[in-house]
Amino acid sequence: MPGTVKYTPMRQVQAPTLPDVLAAEERIRPLLPRTPTVESNGFALKLETLQPTGSFKVRGALNALGLLPPATPVVTASAGNAGLALAWAAQRLGFDATIVVAENASAAKVGAIRRFDATLVVYGEDYDDAERHALGLPGHYVSPYNDRDVIAGAGTLGLELADADTIVVPVGGGGLAAGVALAAKGRVVGVVPEAFPAMRAALDAGRIVEIDGSATIADGLHGNIEPGSVTFDVVRDRVDDVVTVSEAELEQAMRFLAREHGLVVEGAGAAPVAALIAGKTPARGTTVAVLSGRNVTFETLARVLR
Repeated sequence: MPGTVKYTPMRQVQAPTLPDVLAAEERIRPLLPRTPTVESNGFALKLETLQPTGSFKVRGALNALGLLPPATPVVTASAGNAGLALAWAAQRLGFDATIVVAENASAAKVGAIRRFDATLVVYGEDYDDAERHALGLPGHYVSPYNDRDVIAGAGTLGLELADADTIVVPVGGGGLAAGVALAAKGRVVGVVPEAFPAMRAALDAGRIVEIDGSATIADGLHGNIEPGSVTFDVVRDRVDDVVTVSEAELEQAMRFLAREHGLVVEGAGAAPVAALIAGKTPARGTTVAVLSGRNVTFETLARVLR
């Protein structure tokens, strides 16, 4: 239920523009090849699962660090993929990174972060606790979503799909949806889990609100939105719709992707396919579902496939 937002103080973050996305494309392209698309059941799949860390988050991490002075210490909070991306980009570009995750963060993602030369801090029961803690640490804070350069980096995915009539993306804090919407020419539809529909709740309320959600297999979409986040305005103004999917629909999509395409996709990454095959949003014209990440524990994947 909506309540009093606990985050203080509110950060002032400037919203990116299309020129920022175009500049990000030039900046990250030498380090990050374009990911492919494959045809599926009346729509196409954008395979961000093939990124070096298994998710689209490397786009924003590379762009954000590429704009900082050398040797700037950086900090982020993460449900897993953003921290993994920042750790990878920091090691690649020579930055010292601190990654804050909650106690309930995905074991697969936390284990992957440990393989990089970054400082890992485990703090709090959930993502909201981790984010509040990270915001108070020294260093340049790189938000997984409420960051002009991170959003612009995510927008490079939209440039790769500029000819699509419809792009369906998962939505947590809204960084991917905001970036894609800045670059895309067609419709953009966001998908949130029914268990934690933070962006849908914000749109319904007309402002960012704190909600008490529940656990979801789409752990990358679990957590509240930082007050004042620029993603809310961009999603409200540029994203055509934000729909919800159930846990059963997310699991069905994960099974569909494994069975029909041999793809390992985490719950958040499968959300766009869940919305399409459940009829939550129609495939109009050339429709692309963005598979945003693959980082799921073997135990979770085995349970879903059974």
